[in-house]
Amino acid sequence: MTTQPILYAVEPTETVQAKPPIPTPVEIPTAQAIPASTPHPSGQVSIMAVGDVMLARTIGENILSQGIEFPFQFTAHTLHRADITLGNLECVISESGEPENKTYNFRAPITAVDSLIFGGFDLMTLANNHVLDYGEVALVDTIDLLQSNQVAVVGAGKTSLEARQPVFIEENGLRIAFLAYLDIPMWNYDYLSWIAQPEKLGINWGYISDIQADVGSAAYKADVVIVLMHFGVEGQAWPSTQQIASARSAIDAGADLVIGSHTHLLQKVESYKDGIIVYGLGNFVFDEFSEPENLSAIFMARLNKDGVMAHKLIPVRLQDNGVPSIKR
Repeated sequence: MTTQPILYAVEPTETVQAKPPIPTPVEIPTAQAIPASTPHPSGQVSIMAVGDVMLARTIGENILSQGIEFPFQFTAHTLHRADITLGNLECVISESGEPENKTYNFRAPITAVDSLIFGGFDLMTLANNHVLDYGEVALVDTIDLLQSNQVAVVGAGKTSLEARQPVFIEENGLRIAFLAYLDIPMWNYDYLSWIAQPEKLGINWGYISDIQADVGSAAYKADVVIVLMHFGVEGQAWPSTQQIASARSAIDAGADLVIGSHTHLLQKVESYKDGIIVYGLGNFVFDEFSEPENLSAIFMARLNKDGVMAHKLIPVRLQDNGVPSIKR
């Protein structure tokens, strides 16, 4: 990184440390797989985004037994090349709470936050269907752990104001706003009960009217607006009508980039008007899957005040243990 990023919620409050030095992974990807790390011209920022990062179950066990490097041992070297790296945290990080009465409950060990730091993550969206798997206390633990380690959180909070407000990151003279939302079918659980209230913690729901209002407001305060959506139908390789409507409405309101997660499968990247929509980035760290769910990608983009200058996908493959590596 060429400068120290300034991270704040509504107004700038403090300067956080830049990313730690690039770690040496167990297996260093080839030079062709590593994005160029030359300094960017003023006003340009590179980002990398990944899909679902699930650090519980056997992943959590291996973090404890093999070390914090385990989930990102083959990809940290690449992820650290971006100015800003982000993903969807598909679990809570806590030792507290009781599991909700739902099909899947994901809780990672406390040291998983060090895994995210090793991986180079600057921001995680918590607007998903697992951040309250172990109740409110575990969500509070997760938010506090991430923020105290200079990893920003968006899309969930201790009040509806916190859950809905954007996170702004200033880097290399560019001010970027991040917003995050959950909008999935109910299936066998009422996720609407997780929506944050004025005095109750929870997640930010992706009502189209709210997305458009939030994007319009953020666009006045930022050079670039990025919307992170947890949406779609699990196991479906093509965007649903709901995904298309939500994502395009964000671009219509002034967003430059929409990045999706939840379906566990890669979905298409679309140019729409002046913006880019990545409908689904699939899995990034996740055990108990096989192909095609284990074929995924890192989304890389170069940004300036006009939005997305260039973008590409860096293919990755999840190994049988759920750990990603650069696909050759």
